[in-house]
Parts: sequence; C-alpha cells; structure tokens
Amino acid sequence: MAKQFDVAVVGAGAAGMMCAATAAQRGKRVVLIDHADKLAEKIRISGGGRCNFTNINAGPANFLSENPHFCKSALSRFTPQDFLALVKKHRIGYHEKHKGQLFCDDSAEQIIEMLKAECAAGDVHWRMPAKVENLQQLDGQGFVLDTDSGTIQAGAVVIATGGLSIPKIGATDFGYRVAKQFGLKLVEPRPALVPLTFDAAAWAPFVPLAGIALEVEVETGTLKGRNATGARFREDLLFTHRGLSGPAILQISSFWQPNTPIVINLLPEMDLAQTLIEGKATLKKQLGNVLAQWLPARLAEGLLQAHGFAADARLADLPDARLRQLGQAVNQWSLLPNGSEGYRKAEVTRGGVDTRELSQQSMMAAKVPGLYFIGETIDVTGWLGGYNFQWAWASGVAAGLAI
Repeated sequence: MAKQFDVAVVGAGAAGMMCAATAAQRGKRVVLIDHADKLAEKIRISGGGRCNFTNINAGPANFLSENPHFCKSALSRFTPQDFLALVKKHRIGYHEKHKGQLFCDDSAEQIIEMLKAECAAGDVHWRMPAKVENLQQLDGQGFVLDTDSGTIQAGAVVIATGGLSIPKIGATDFGYRVAKQFGLKLVEPRPALVPLTFDAAAWAPFVPLAGIALEVEVETGTLKGRNATGARFREDLLFTHRGLSGPAILQISSFWQPNTPIVINLLPEMDLAQTLIEGKATLKKQLGNVLAQWLPARLAEGLLQAHGFAADARLADLPDARLRQLGQAVNQWSLLPNGSEGYRKAEVTRGGVDTRELSQQSMMAAKVPGLYFIGETIDVTGWLGGYNFQWAWASGVAAGLAI
C-alpha cells in the first residue's frame, strides 16, 4: 500500500530541506527522500567545514543563467537577511569573512541541525537512505514514486537533487533524467567554480611555481556591449602543478568558454612597463631583484625565464621595447586553458534544467503541473562566496510556499 503525502521532496540538501520545512510548516504532509547515508554532506564540507551559508550582498547580478531574469523573484522574496534571521533564531554564531561572505563561528553541522529542526517543526517524514527507482505521473493528479524502501504517492514532487559536482559525496544526474523523462529542456551542464588546467608542455615552465598565491585581476570573454558574456574578478590566484586555482580562477571558470583565453593582471595596482621604463635611470638593480619587490621572488624568476628574460640582466641595459613586452606579460598575461579539473573538483554545476520551462514564482514546470525543480538542479549558478547557498534557500522557499 502506497504511503500518501501532499509533497515528496527528492534530495535532502540545502534546497530540499528548506523547501520541505517551508511546505510542512504551512500544514502540508511532506516526505523528504535522499539516497545518501549521511545527510547534507555538501553543507558539511563547505567553507572549510564552517559553511559559507550566504552572502549579505547577494542579488541577481551575482548569478549566471541563460535566462538571467529568472532568479529575481525568488531572491527578492527570500533575502540573505531572511536567512540570517533563521540563523539568529537558532542562536548560531557567525562572522563575515571577506566581501560579504558569512560563515558559522563553529561548524557547518549547526546549519544542518538548524534545517533538521525546521523540518521537525513541520513534522516532515524522512526516507533516508532511500533511492527513487521510478517516478510516474498519475492520470488524475499527483505522482507515484517507487523507492527501494516502499512506494510513495504524492500530490506534488520537488526535485532538489543538485548537479554533478563532487560525485564522491553522492552527486548524480537524477534531476536531469527526470527533466528529460517529462520532456523538459536542459542547458548543457558543465563544471563551474573549478580550477583550470593547461597543456602539460605549455605549463611545464610554471610547474615549479605550484603553491604560490597572490591577488590578481582576471578576466575572460567580452565585457562590453549588449552581447557581453565575460567577467572580471579581483581575487587571490593559486598556482598548481596542473594549472591555476584559487578564488580568482574559480570565479572566472564559470564564465570561461573552451578555446578562449583568460587574461591575468599579476600587478593590478601598477603599470609595470611604465614603472620600469621610468626607473631605468634610478634603479641600478638586476631585473629579477626589481620584479621581486612587487611579486613573490619565485614567481618573478619563473616569469622572466618563461618569457625569455635573464633574471640577472640590469634594468638600465634593457631597451624600452623589451620592458613593454615584460609589462604586457605581467599586466596582461594571456593564457589558453585546455579544460578544468572537472566535476571532481567543481564546487557547483553550471547549466541544468532550462529555467524557461519553469515558473519563476513557484519553480513549477509549466508542462507538468505539480512537478518542481529547485537549487543547483536548474540553470542558475551563483558566484563563489555563499551565493549558491542563498539560491538554494530562496528557490526552496519559493517552491515551499507555492505548493
């Protein structure tokens, strides 16, 4: 005999628990289903274990989508301040770390416990671990979900199963398969907020620089005009054995398109060519020592070597044209990534269920009454820094209030 519920939420992560708690506290009979043994592992590992649970500056401009206006409604109706009110209600200590990013003082576990408590306040039923093996729409109204722990019947189904990032903690393509089953379009998913990699031979000169970090400005794509597709960020960059990482690269990776370069300004506060040319008369040092005043010494040496400069050449002896070349190499270092570290290292998935298939007020699929998609499953991707959690909370609340 199938168990009867008003709402079945598939996926007990950030968006799923938020949606379940919201709907249940409105009097709906809700069941929350998840295939994992451990609850909300993505929350648990986020922010170095302290969960960067929102960003006080979060707004529509901080999200990528083929349909950029879609996120406005949900974000305006459940703001970072609304989530903060919940955090304060549960007496969770928090702090702002950098550029509006809010973290727990103690542990990400507190956010998980808070969401569990909010679900308990609405008497949410749990099926975990339980795998949905089949989902069918009934002729009349509602859905049947066959799970490996029994059959469930529900008036509405919410898909909150996330994207493909970090498969080792249970990411699957379940949400995309459901969308396809019901004839909904997908925006091709790909890794986002992910380190970028480079051709091994081309990167060989920079392998010894692994571990060096510094603040840079990085950009990609077209930044101006109606068809602007690019972005520019000023954040920390980290050299790795295979390429580049750090917040600057994670941010730009969401905008980067294959076969297009990224451009890095390693000294964003300085026009290096002009400074070197003007300093020829007064700076009697070797080029390597001059550059090491502003860049980590290993990086200065590695860059000079990679671009054909002798570190022991005297600045005063170099022609202005060569110094301009060096300035370009530092202030406009153009690099062509050959790919990324993939879903294994990606913090989120870009793309997903096409938002033009969904109501921006309720998150319901227009073609399939009663079927909702929220969180990372859909084509809304936030910047690095708490934005994706804010989308999880906001989209979860939007669906929870609409059902």
